[in-house]
Amino acid sequence: MNPLLEIQFRIPFDQIEASHVEPAIDQLLADAGERLNQTIASPHPLQALDTMTEKLDYAMGVIRHLESVATTSELRAAHNAVQPKVSAFYSSLPLNEDLWKSVKHYAGTDEARALTGTMHRYLTKTIDSFKRHGAELDPAGKKRLQEIDVALAEATTKFSENVLDSTNAYELVIGDESRLQGLPPTAVAAARASAESKGQSGWRFTLQAPSYLAAMTYLDDRAVREQLYRAYSTRATAPGPGGSAFDNMPLIVKILALRKEKAQLLGFRDFSDLVLDDRMAHTGARAQSFLEDLRRKTEKRFAEENRELETFAGMRLEPWDIGYWAEKQRAKLYDFDEEALRPYFPLEHVVNGMFDIFGRIFGIRVEPDPGMPVWDSNVKTYAVYDNSLGPRHNTYLGSFYADWFPRENKRGGAWMDALITGNPSAGKPHLGLICGNLTPPVDGRPALLTHREVETIFHEFGHLMHHMLSLVEVRSLAGTSVAWDFVELPSQIMENWCWEREALDLFARHWETGSPVPDDLFQKMRRAKTFRAANNQMRQLGFGYVDLALHREWDGSGDVIAWSRAVLQQFSPAPFPPEHAMLAGFTHLFSSPVGYGAGYYSYKWAEVLDADAFTRFKKEGVFSTSTGRDYRDKILSRGDSEDPADLYRSFMGRDPDPNALLVRAGLG
Repeated sequence: MNPLLEIQFRIPFDQIEASHVEPAIDQLLADAGERLNQTIASPHPLQALDTMTEKLDYAMGVIRHLESVATTSELRAAHNAVQPKVSAFYSSLPLNEDLWKSVKHYAGTDEARALTGTMHRYLTKTIDSFKRHGAELDPAGKKRLQEIDVALAEATTKFSENVLDSTNAYELVIGDESRLQGLPPTAVAAARASAESKGQSGWRFTLQAPSYLAAMTYLDDRAVREQLYRAYSTRATAPGPGGSAFDNMPLIVKILALRKEKAQLLGFRDFSDLVLDDRMAHTGARAQSFLEDLRRKTEKRFAEENRELETFAGMRLEPWDIGYWAEKQRAKLYDFDEEALRPYFPLEHVVNGMFDIFGRIFGIRVEPDPGMPVWDSNVKTYAVYDNSLGPRHNTYLGSFYADWFPRENKRGGAWMDALITGNPSAGKPHLGLICGNLTPPVDGRPALLTHREVETIFHEFGHLMHHMLSLVEVRSLAGTSVAWDFVELPSQIMENWCWEREALDLFARHWETGSPVPDDLFQKMRRAKTFRAANNQMRQLGFGYVDLALHREWDGSGDVIAWSRAVLQQFSPAPFPPEHAMLAGFTHLFSSPVGYGAGYYSYKWAEVLDADAFTRFKKEGVFSTSTGRDYRDKILSRGDSEDPADLYRSFMGRDPDPNALLVRAGLG
């Protein structure tokens, strides 16, 4: 039997093959078509609509996931073969005249008018979504919209593939150990292991995050840093690793044009107004104004920080010098070397300590869930139980996978995803996953993480908790299915616990001695927390700026890479080289039809929310069970069952204070 045809909670990852993909999706599309007809004929189309594509959603979620973490040429080909027809089917739903009539007819019934709470919100959002996705277009408009959606799916998939392939096309092998001066022993050992894994002698460096960031931060050899920087900043361009075969520039132009055409076809000024219509910001202009306000409050200190760094270095700095000299300046100012923390962050201790912390705060228990098939031998599996009513209850909330280390068949970055959205209060558990590209174990030592990598784990676990603790009965409103400028609140707020002494003592233990982080090292870490905070903020603001500028202002003519480089230059501490093409590797914006396109600002938007919301934990106790349960009940469990602004007010008792972020960053 084809393992993709039925929803299986214990997904048989060990049985799924590329050859299963096309037959399964063809059959599931036919099944979804039959269920569509049943939904149209149903007197209760709203309820049927929520589960109509559940099997197809599940199968495509599994396929997309495997293509992200265990890709092969066969799987990629199968994924690319089915994606256009799946995209065409999904985009056809709001364009289906009979379905739209059925939903509108139901909305006018006494039953629909009597709906309250979550179901009333679901009906309202469904009507709005149908309109926003073309339900009221004429036949020609509907046909063109469907063509655009298919073309976007194909182009964004190819964009993501090009970034992965270009990243993997590059390696730098150094044979002279003297050129490794400055690198921490952990990075040297990792480079040696990387070379050995390829049957090479010497030390191998790649563009994967653990390798690249270590070299750019610590390596004394400026020429090597420059070589790595130029390779990284030209990924997926014709001059970059892999050459023209992986050039994303034509795809960026195509994606932006398709998005603009889609927005205008649907009656919006631009793509930002289309995608932000049902988010907290509502319009691209408001999102830009939000970023501009933060920029004005940050740029004075930004300029000061950059002058201070050049004075410290005693030279004109290039982009490949910034991370290196900033680390030396930080060590000088605060007598703090971030590598000194690494021995205190063995991955297993960090993860178990995190489970302990949020077990207390949220009233849950996380424990291993053995026996679940996995896609790689390093993947861990866990089960989550609800202990909030006492240990005797132990309601099973769901399970999740954790895949932490980089591989060449796995895309870069860190993310969380939902494989099955259930409803534990109805006996239907959730299934999710968290992935990263963290420092792997080497030379018999456990995986020893940087503090930033620890924050990454907490961040993704926050997304996972939003999914696992959801109690919303409507699948499409459950868990992380919220406005994109609200979805980062549950993730970003979790990073705050990485800076609290009481929390650190639960997981930060030396991998050999078991001793906690010494107080003097902790104090140095805290003092250095806001080091170059303006630069960190401007970097994120720059990404948000270029995103909105591309979707609101770029007219489609000229060199889009050069145009975006000019925008980003305003937020950079050093002048970019002429070939700099960060945009070509910006998967957040271009690896899916929407993704973070016109929505990258939401990281900063949610950071304002998280900085402000954490003030309540600071006031009432970072381990306060009452505050934690209130946060769980009013934010995490509610999904999109209410307007996010109302959910936030229900937890804080007021609107967010925008100055909280500036205060936390030492900028206000």
